[in-house]
Amino acid sequence: MHTGADPAAMNLVTPLEPSTPERRRARRELATVSREAVLTTRWAELELAVASGCSARHTVNEDSYSALDRKAPVYVVADGVGGGAMASWASQELVSRLHAALDRRRVDAASVRHALLDADREVGRSIATHTADSGAATVALCAGTDPSLSQWLIAWVGDCRIYRVHAGPDRPIELLTHDDTYGHLGENPPPGGSPDDPARMIGNGAVAIPNVGRVHLRQDEMLVLCSDGLHKHVDPQKINGQLRAESSLAGRCLRLLELARTRSCSDDATLLVVHRKRSPSRRRLWVASFGGVAALTLVALALHFYTG
Repeated sequence: MHTGADPAAMNLVTPLEPSTPERRRARRELATVSREAVLTTRWAELELAVASGCSARHTVNEDSYSALDRKAPVYVVADGVGGGAMASWASQELVSRLHAALDRRRVDAASVRHALLDADREVGRSIATHTADSGAATVALCAGTDPSLSQWLIAWVGDCRIYRVHAGPDRPIELLTHDDTYGHLGENPPPGGSPDDPARMIGNGAVAIPNVGRVHLRQDEMLVLCSDGLHKHVDPQKINGQLRAESSLAGRCLRLLELARTRSCSDDATLLVVHRKRSPSRRRLWVASFGGVAALTLVALALHFYTG
């Protein structure tokens, strides 16, 4: 897991990066992360990849995300509010708290809502012990709920998004979430704010009922969790086309991240992709089971012959 540091040791307000073009470029290259992994069970296989990058304006990446090498099929992307108090720590703490609440228990809609509401209280309380300034994070989460990993819960607060990439080559990408922005919710933003700003965030005490939905993920489909630093600068059709390319999944994610950077250098960006594949172990299990039945049948026939 992309975990955080002691909040007392962190700057309370996100600083701007001082800068020459060379220093900004070097910072972005050092702060770029791209990883991939595979989760295999008796009944399913997930191909996983994440790419995340720090903007030129930040000294640390204010996005956080789940580690991919985990046994529980629970994955999170969180985005600390830019310019807010302890933004990087808030997103890291949110990811950590959600995994602590969900990794070792049966995941259902009620447990996901409870985990998000508990994180809202605790992240806000922790920030308040260090500063009077406000801070919070937005989040997108997905969790597999059945052995075949075809049934998933999704949840989100704020303007992190979740898309589904369908298996068919001609099917468009599907947005599964709606942004909790002032404009979408029909609320007036605060003075100096924008209708496109998130009105619901984890840590600001404004979350009453977290958004939770259910998704059936078919073989060869993908779930894409991303922060606004990605989806605000790369249109859905480009995401769809790039993720269908013939290359490693981590490489595809990295190219989308770099595309977002060419269009904006002011925001951190993260995407995490869950690709459901057919499990080779399931086919091996079927063959082994068939072979076992055949062997038992031969033994029974031999005993019948010798005793008959």
